[in-house]
Amino acid sequence: MKKILLLSIVILFAVSLLNSCKPIEEYKKRVAAVQLENIDLQNVKDGDYSGAYDAVIVKAEVLVKVRDHRITDIELIRHDNGRGKPAEVLIDTVLTKQSVMVDAISGATSSSMVILEAIQSALKKGLE
Repeated sequence: MKKILLLSIVILFAVSLLNSCKPIEEYKKRVAAVQLENIDLQNVKDGDYSGAYDAVIVKAEVLVKVRDHRITDIELIRHDNGRGKPAEVLIDTVLTKQSVMVDAISGATSSSMVILEAIQSALKKGLE
């Protein structure tokens, strides 16, 4: 009886361990899928555009304001992250460079990519 109980516990633990790996695999796949583009702001109409990206573990939602073909403000509405909080400084960099084509923050690469993809998603909504 003890052997059956022990075997059952081991099997439950193994199944639990395998299921916990699935979100991590999907997270890595979604982060790797981010393809940033050099969006020409001359083609982006004035407006307020929301954008989001969900990489399972890391998520970001932004509101991007465009005036006179310039990004005037980016509000980070949501950023679910592990240790990726340092990536939030990218908002200032995007505002300064007027582009999502900026370097990721070392140690917060996944959060960097997710935030930049959310910004890019918002900007694409304003393309003429």
